[in-house]
Amino acid sequence: MKILVVGNGAREHALVWKVAQSKLSSQIYCAPGNSIIARTARCIDISPTSISELIKFAKSEKIDLTIVGPEAPLTEGIVDEFEKNGLKIFGPNLMASMLEGSKIFCKNLLRKYLIPTAPYKVCYKLDSALQFLQNSIYPLVVKADGLCQGKGTFVCHSKEEAEKCVIDLMEKKIFGDAGNQILLEDYLDGKEVSIIGITDGDTVAIFEPARDYKRIYDGDRGPNTGGMGGFSPVPYVTASDYNYISTHIFAMLVHALAKEQRNYRGILYAGIMLTSGGPKVIEFNVRFGDPEAQVLLPRLKSDIVELILLTLDGQLQNSQIEWSDQKSVATVIASGGYPGKYETGSKIQDLGQLMTSKDTNIFAGGVTARDGEFYTSGGRVLTVQALGQTFEEAKSKVYEVIKKINFRNSYFRKDIASGI
Repeated sequence: MKILVVGNGAREHALVWKVAQSKLSSQIYCAPGNSIIARTARCIDISPTSISELIKFAKSEKIDLTIVGPEAPLTEGIVDEFEKNGLKIFGPNLMASMLEGSKIFCKNLLRKYLIPTAPYKVCYKLDSALQFLQNSIYPLVVKADGLCQGKGTFVCHSKEEAEKCVIDLMEKKIFGDAGNQILLEDYLDGKEVSIIGITDGDTVAIFEPARDYKRIYDGDRGPNTGGMGGFSPVPYVTASDYNYISTHIFAMLVHALAKEQRNYRGILYAGIMLTSGGPKVIEFNVRFGDPEAQVLLPRLKSDIVELILLTLDGQLQNSQIEWSDQKSVATVIASGGYPGKYETGSKIQDLGQLMTSKDTNIFAGGVTARDGEFYTSGGRVLTVQALGQTFEEAKSKVYEVIKKINFRNSYFRKDIASGI
């Protein structure tokens, strides 16, 4: 099969890496990809949201299957347009992708179908949001409604902090139109876990749990990022938690979407808080997480292309998903200044040599090549991942490689998978 992966980050690199292991793949393309993905796939210089150009390319190259990595093209209707043109594509359609495209839509749906989540207030005007904050209990969570690349959620510990976040989102428009309306949510206390599942619109299969580290600094301090690392499996997720999440959250959500005429087919990613009152939904996304994809895909023993085809054919009930018993740890190396304004163009020393290691995977995000050398081109530059019989073994492999990766003002968290 000729397979096209849409996207250019470390998540897409991990997808390309996993697709390349499938006995069904003969040629892999990635649009636009990056300089390191180009070692495995033929990279095509088309933006993930240039949907008409992607369709033209898929037709001309007779692409058999397209896999969408990032959320932006999904929420712009790439699946609908590909299907109108008779092209096979994996991901939810425009109506179903509203689950991530609007946090307000998601929360209202959860409330309507009694799927456990935090109480919340929707605010469409700055004045009403500021008024609500006067009598709120803190900490309080402030969320932009639209897409913010994982950076639109703020845990505020005081009224003053919350007011600043609301003004930044609704008045200063730090995330543009994504902050036109916002959510003010009760803070959920507990342990967080990422649960990714796959569904054909009827059957739902959830993957092994992963833990994502969203804050920029060690000890979960500082602003949210797109994700600074993670690990899998997650020892504190009990069998009871897992079964409840599968039946009372994922299955109920898929059936709720079907009732709303928004039949869902693709990857579902839930941020879950394990509270004293049971698992509750923080948010849903409509694609693989980043870095969860880099953490989970190396543990997946099943053929991912076979799994996707069963999903597209409505035959997911016939799948058997197998996982390695090994532990997986991944750490992101970011550019100085991320998640704020960051620098690019820094030379990454010895990256080519380190890519050949058999003990670790280096998944590339913000990287470009020039004259045979690699340079930084984004906020999250690389994800270093390893497997081990123990978390300590996997973590040791990761940080041993990170010591050898050098570029100006690089930053990474040193506490990924610590204290599990």
